[in-house]
Amino acid sequence: MVADINKGLMSISRLSARAAWPKGLMAATFGALLTALVAPAPALDSPRAAAKADSQPLTMFKDPRAALRAGLESYHAGDSATSVAALRYAAEGGEPLAQWKLGRMYAEGDGVVRDDAKAYDYFSQIVDHYADDEPDPRERSMAASAFVAVGLYLRDGVPAAKIKPDLDRAFDIFRYAATYFGAADAQYNLARMYLEGAGVKKNVRQGVSWLELAARKGHPQAQAMLGRMMFTGEASGEPDRARGLMYLTLARDAASGAARDQWIVDLYAKALNSASEVDRRTAGAMLEGYLRERN
Repeated sequence: MVADINKGLMSISRLSARAAWPKGLMAATFGALLTALVAPAPALDSPRAAAKADSQPLTMFKDPRAALRAGLESYHAGDSATSVAALRYAAEGGEPLAQWKLGRMYAEGDGVVRDDAKAYDYFSQIVDHYADDEPDPRERSMAASAFVAVGLYLRDGVPAAKIKPDLDRAFDIFRYAATYFGAADAQYNLARMYLEGAGVKKNVRQGVSWLELAARKGHPQAQAMLGRMMFTGEASGEPDRARGLMYLTLARDAASGAARDQWIVDLYAKALNSASEVDRRTAGAMLEGYLRERN
């Protein structure tokens, strides 16, 4: 595990070489705005408004930081055209939060026409920036999410956006974000690559180790996968049905309820149905102790 982490910390030097991205953007410390960035705008879903936002020319602002503030204010006021113009100005001026917000907007089609190529480009600028510079503590979550977004684009590829799969680079990016930022999403995706042998030689032990790190941070997908592997014995060669059921219970309780999380509910139900009464009681006691330790 230590050797793997050390390799992860060293691998970032290869990211810039492979990606050939520019360097030297100035970091901004607007961590207090992160909550505002995540919240949806009241009315940015009109196709006409989205098209207008994409075609809006850049407006001149006092400086990129002022443009960032104006862009966020317009976003929450539902003025997508003005918001995108301001955020583009801030992003071109090197404001990472503006780059991140635009990446999210283009990835989700939020106030703009969905464009994975543009989302990938904005997220990639953040990856390049934080490959060299230490982020402010309040910016770490934003930076980590950008690394994970780029890793997912590279892992899966998006033909329509002309983004080709690159498992080696995806692995490097996930590993860096998992070790340097300690990001649960990155740890989960890194674990999957080890377990599937994608971009790296298959290694169940390493995969389980990364799953455990993400699961302890409350990552429901990691909890579900780890719980299933413990329950069946895939994690260590010997079933640990009670502990596996405990993690599956945690995952089921944290699942969003959306269709994409139905597999978590199904795994929990399958394990519960095959568990003995002793397994269930032991899992319940473990769950109580687990929750007590975190409160």
